[in-house]
Amino acid sequence: MTLFVSIVKNQGLAAAGRELGLSPATVTARLQSLEERYGVKLLNRSTRHISLTDAGALYHQASLEIINSVKETENLLQTGTKEVRGPLKISAPRDIGKQYVSPILTAFTELYPDVIPYLYLNDNLTNLAESGLDIVIRYGELADSNLISRKLASSRRVLCASPDYLAKKGTPITPQDLVGHDCLAMIRSNEELKTWHFQDDEGYKAITVVPKRFSDDGEVIRQWALQGAGIALKSILDVQQDIKQQRLVTVLNGYMKNFSASSSATGADLNVIYLSRQYQPKRIRLFVDFLIERFRTQTQESSLSN
Repeated sequence: MTLFVSIVKNQGLAAAGRELGLSPATVTARLQSLEERYGVKLLNRSTRHISLTDAGALYHQASLEIINSVKETENLLQTGTKEVRGPLKISAPRDIGKQYVSPILTAFTELYPDVIPYLYLNDNLTNLAESGLDIVIRYGELADSNLISRKLASSRRVLCASPDYLAKKGTPITPQDLVGHDCLAMIRSNEELKTWHFQDDEGYKAITVVPKRFSDDGEVIRQWALQGAGIALKSILDVQQDIKQQRLVTVLNGYMKNFSASSSATGADLNVIYLSRQYQPKRIRLFVDFLIERFRTQTQESSLSN
């Protein structure tokens, strides 16, 4: 079941073999043995693509549930032990991961040296149940009833640019002015986020900008803004030090801004998200509490310094 789940997650037999330390021939043989055992075809395979059959989709879902049940049983047995050990797999946006999560992980592993952290830095939305991750840190919430979401920090979106850029191109006064500016846009799940949404006391506006650059990496967007390449729509948490040190300047401050019209005032908050399990591994429970406390402390210190 673990092998089959890995094949589906990695979209290939060879990649699953690398993840599990098995040769391609071994993976192929085991998959064939699995299909022969049940007398059904589980995967449609071509040289470049695999897809689940109806039977395969049923088996995949059952495998995920059974594997999670086994993990919960192991966690139940280990919860009472004094040792805090094992892997801790975390995904975070690149800016947040480097500026905040990495130093927090360093402090946590000083307390619990037998915990081995894996920190994956990306801005993509993740199917947590299939990813193998323990924790995902993201802006906004993932719509899944099997997930627990706890707020790490309040945040909001800001439009920002370097002083040099604004000196050359001028400062936008209304959202419509952005159409004539060099904008820096995110790509998320292959979608170009170039329609930016604004709300003030007079109502709601949606502006489709004409970006000069795109990236799926929020840190790259921030670096381009620092280099004077254009105006970026960023979380205040990502750029608050740049703003404080006047490397970036915010514009159109009278508007609530976001990538989505459906986002509420809390839609830009930073959250820690994890699977809802009856028996959560002790290392995960301890790290989530540690993470929330560290963010609370840092947020209070930032408020005082401002």
